[in-house]
Amino acid sequence: MTHTHTDAGLFINRELSWLEFNARVLAEAYDERNPLLERLKFLAIFHSNLDEFYMVRVAGLRRQMSARVPHVSSDGLSARQQLDHINRRVREMTESVQHCLYQLLLPALGQHGVRIIAMSDLTDAERAAVDTFFDKQVFPVLTPLAVDPGHPFPYISNLSLSLAVELRHPEVGAERRLARLKVPKSLSRWVAVPGRVHQYLPLEAVISAHLGRLFPGMQIVGTHAFRITRYSDLEIANTEEPEDLLATIEEQVFQRRFGEVVRLEVQEGMPEALRTVLLDELRETEDAEFEPLSDREVQVGGVLLDLSELMVLAGLDIPELRDVPYAPAVPTELRDADRSIFDVVRTQDLLVHHPFDSFTASVEHFIAAASKDDRTLAIKMTLYRTSGDGAIVRALVDAAQRGIQVAVLVELQARFEETNNITWARTLESYGVHVAYGLPGLKIHAKTALVVRREADGIRRYVHLGTGNYNGRTARTYTDIGLITCSEAIGADVSDLFNALTGFSRQLIYRKLAVAPGGLRDTVIAKINREAAHARTGRPARIIAKMNALVDKETIRALYEASKAGVEIDLIIRGICCLRPGIPGVSERIRVISIVGRFLEHSRLWFFENDGSHEYWISSADWMPRNFDRRVEAATPIEDPSLHLRLRSLLETYLSDNQQAWELSAAGGYAKRYVNGDPAISTQSRLMLESWGQGTDTRAHRVSGAVDASGAHFG
Repeated sequence: MTHTHTDAGLFINRELSWLEFNARVLAEAYDERNPLLERLKFLAIFHSNLDEFYMVRVAGLRRQMSARVPHVSSDGLSARQQLDHINRRVREMTESVQHCLYQLLLPALGQHGVRIIAMSDLTDAERAAVDTFFDKQVFPVLTPLAVDPGHPFPYISNLSLSLAVELRHPEVGAERRLARLKVPKSLSRWVAVPGRVHQYLPLEAVISAHLGRLFPGMQIVGTHAFRITRYSDLEIANTEEPEDLLATIEEQVFQRRFGEVVRLEVQEGMPEALRTVLLDELRETEDAEFEPLSDREVQVGGVLLDLSELMVLAGLDIPELRDVPYAPAVPTELRDADRSIFDVVRTQDLLVHHPFDSFTASVEHFIAAASKDDRTLAIKMTLYRTSGDGAIVRALVDAAQRGIQVAVLVELQARFEETNNITWARTLESYGVHVAYGLPGLKIHAKTALVVRREADGIRRYVHLGTGNYNGRTARTYTDIGLITCSEAIGADVSDLFNALTGFSRQLIYRKLAVAPGGLRDTVIAKINREAAHARTGRPARIIAKMNALVDKETIRALYEASKAGVEIDLIIRGICCLRPGIPGVSERIRVISIVGRFLEHSRLWFFENDGSHEYWISSADWMPRNFDRRVEAATPIEDPSLHLRLRSLLETYLSDNQQAWELSAAGGYAKRYVNGDPAISTQSRLMLESWGQGTDTRAHRVSGAVDASGAHFG
């Protein structure tokens, strides 16, 4: 199909769609069905997400402007227009945050004894104790930096909290002087008040109250907090050798500290003159090639800046203010202690859904069992985000020390995990693990592990393919699906994939898997087109797809064509969705919902009716250009018919959710679903109950808590 001037109206802006996702996170902080500390956690997550949005997406738009290269988004907006829309929406959300924190959450928490107090609230004895704490614990760490002709404006690190201190020399007249004081991240942001349970002073308030110790003989005119955000994405040039890639990434991580400033946050009440001085000084330190800071890049916060630090308080051990603890269940198939996981998988494919199925008892157990098994010949894995001291890394080290061949593909370009990945990857190498550092120009985002065993009837390959990272911590807060199978065809495909990643193989055709780059977009669009063809001839046709984001224009156009052909399409998209549902004559058969709740919805699951020959697929990939073109991704069919009923039930539960679901309109806005007389269904609550065999959630118990603070890692 061809679109010309109407194209822009068919797509929702990517950046504004992401902001609406973060608005849904903020809405959870307002939701009174959530316990108070969980609401505070959502507020912290909102701010952590927004920080990354500015470091990467807003910074990218500003660089587009600096390059003077004409570029418009899929909905027809220039970079400047997008930034203007972003500024307006963020201002609205900032006001909403201030209301939520100061008018709702802090007063409500105060009724339970949890308070953030001011220095003026202290008794004389408490003030004396805080004075002692400052002298012994804080003062030695602080470094006041003057700003004058002899002292240039200091370097300010990304996302660090600073105090702008205005001073006057009592003997030199009325001239004001400026000093910058960094609030050290090495100390806790929240200073516990001696003798008071769950009552805290902000560290910057403690420092501000003791400025006389730092500037003796000077008159303190005023002090105001501020914070800057710098461009923090990596720009990796194509290189030939893995050693070059490693060195390049290490250099880029170092240089990232000096990225241009893209946002200035200031505390409420900061005088206009001081704000102007900060802007002028920051502009002076910037490279002239970049877009200069202006008032548009200034955001006025409340008394507290960097609300992501509220995550610490949200973790207080006050059970009545937290979600009821949830322990994942051991999958039924793995509860027989007399059967190894390999015995189970030889009998049937194993489907696991985290965190409802225990990651420890399934995926970690799979790797650990292989590492201890004398019949294991090789273990190969891709690692994107993991924990260097986690069970999987320990198992890989154990396997290598036992003489098992262990090969690990480490993605050094996993955003904001680069330093950690480099450190523990080198540790793995020191224990004899073969470590490869990915491919220049591509990120290895596929989530797959291969175990090769010598068995009585020959060599057999066991494979885990999943939608989430091999990270035991996030597996407790992200929803992800994994398949463990010994399918010969899938095992052969995964072997070919690893050979392509570690050697010079250029595998393009796979037996069962759909792999990116090269074939995943074509596979997805072919399946969408096949459903459209079925619908045109009156055969059963249906698409249900769950993912984190839908951005790819070719795929969206294929979905529009399928809708026009008569295919009913339901999309469950947590974050960015550039497709407009409900456009008459274009997408009236497409419905889009977003689920936001206690766990970060991270699984990718696709269903195609296919004239009654149902297909279910799981994948590491969203339907985005970056996943199709710039990442190594893998999608696998779930072929065991015994697993289809569970997957269909799962999708139907998501689609019927009326507690955590938001519906997307053609205008691009989201509206919360409500019960309206129907039985209340909360997907995550129901899945938690079902994992322990407690039946469905007929009581509509609301269990809601934390989207992970890395929820905007963009996949």
